[in-house]
Amino acid sequence: MTVNTALCFRGKKILAPMVRVGTLPMRLLALDYGADIVYCEELIDIKMLQCKRVINEVLETVDFVAPNERVVFRTCERERHCVVFQMGSADAERALAVAKLVENDVAGIDINMGCPKEYSTKGGMGAALLSDPDKIESILTTLVKGICKPVTCKIRILPSVEDTVNLVKRIEKTGVAAIAVHGRKKEERPQHPVHCDVIKAISEAVSVPVIANGGSHDFIKEYIDIETFQKATAASSVMIARAAMWNPSIFRKEGFVPLKDVMENYIKYAVRYDNHYTNTKYCLCQMLREQLETTQGKKLHAAQSTQEICEAFEMADFYEKTTAIFGAKKTSSETETQDEDDQLEDPDVIKMAVRFDKREYPPQITPKMYLLQWCRKEKHPQPVYETVQRPLDRLFCSVVTVAEQKYRSTLWDKSKKLAEQAAAIVCLRTLGVPEGRLCEGENHLINKRKREDQEHLNNRDHGEDLAEPSHKKQN
Repeated sequence: MTVNTALCFRGKKILAPMVRVGTLPMRLLALDYGADIVYCEELIDIKMLQCKRVINEVLETVDFVAPNERVVFRTCERERHCVVFQMGSADAERALAVAKLVENDVAGIDINMGCPKEYSTKGGMGAALLSDPDKIESILTTLVKGICKPVTCKIRILPSVEDTVNLVKRIEKTGVAAIAVHGRKKEERPQHPVHCDVIKAISEAVSVPVIANGGSHDFIKEYIDIETFQKATAASSVMIARAAMWNPSIFRKEGFVPLKDVMENYIKYAVRYDNHYTNTKYCLCQMLREQLETTQGKKLHAAQSTQEICEAFEMADFYEKTTAIFGAKKTSSETETQDEDDQLEDPDVIKMAVRFDKREYPPQITPKMYLLQWCRKEKHPQPVYETVQRPLDRLFCSVVTVAEQKYRSTLWDKSKKLAEQAAAIVCLRTLGVPEGRLCEGENHLINKRKREDQEHLNNRDHGEDLAEPSHKKQN
């Protein structure tokens, strides 16, 4: 495949991938202040492969949603041509599968080969890859050949300059579009000086763009320092992590924006894109730093929702207006979707507005069990459930077919299992068959289970009695 080189990595100021920081609000804010390219936080390949791509029409985003309905990665049109998706992977085929899943929604793909933290290295990812050049080559070559978007990687330096340069030359041959170099060894931390000389040696040894990273502590205190760090490392571009985390207006040529305004703008994005409050809170705490002990800092620390965060920053009106707009938009979209459902609805399906509430049923007894038993008794084929998920809100609806008749609830549920139980209830109530609710009195399924349990206990006790003489004899 031909590499798409639309994303240039020369002369760029880049937001670094940062765990818990590089979510959508921070990426958009960095772009507003002048960043050219933004990297998302490292996302693990196995977790991403469990996700479904969902178009969120209310937020106007593309969401990659895990089976537990948590949004693992959210992006939008504003950043589509400048966001690089960073993944943690130690397997070429898994990496390629994830890249193909997201490549139409991002500008590039990056493999994390520099993170020294245990959550990354324990699976052979991150800095663990530095000791396995063959695997590095396999992953990068597979990606470069398998997708159309530019591929990059982010590494740390090795114990010797010579080994580092040799590794980078080998990486260059895979066809990557750029190599980001954190100028510290994997055992070194931010308080250790960044090795500008090693990054410079790498920059002079290869022709592929080198992105210098790790200068927040020693070099980058304001915008003009970005160029100083770039010259010291002879790099093509500069990638900024902690200095941007503290104040993303570090990318602003005209100078810093007051922190109060920066945090308010961050909160607006967090509310606008429904960012989880714990992530919003974490990022704001990184910006406040020494101000965490102020009255506002203490209010932020105590906040347990996005609304409370907004109240701490005197933005309650903004929160109410924004959530009201999205609430109305969601209601409108749901109505349109329901109208479409009604138009496409099979007129032969029997419908009823019901939901399954397990509190109304004995433990381990469900309408599906009752329906299955009724079908066996009447010598019908067992029930067949067809369940669909609505993209708008990721809710489920199930249609059950019994004796060539279809039944479903008009109410959508948050899980496939609940939707199937609701469909079974519609069928049972239409047929006038008991569904197992506590209010129905005597429950033959419970009695049947009790008998089975008692027989099991009797058999077990009988087995122990038979075994006892042998056991005593052995003693």
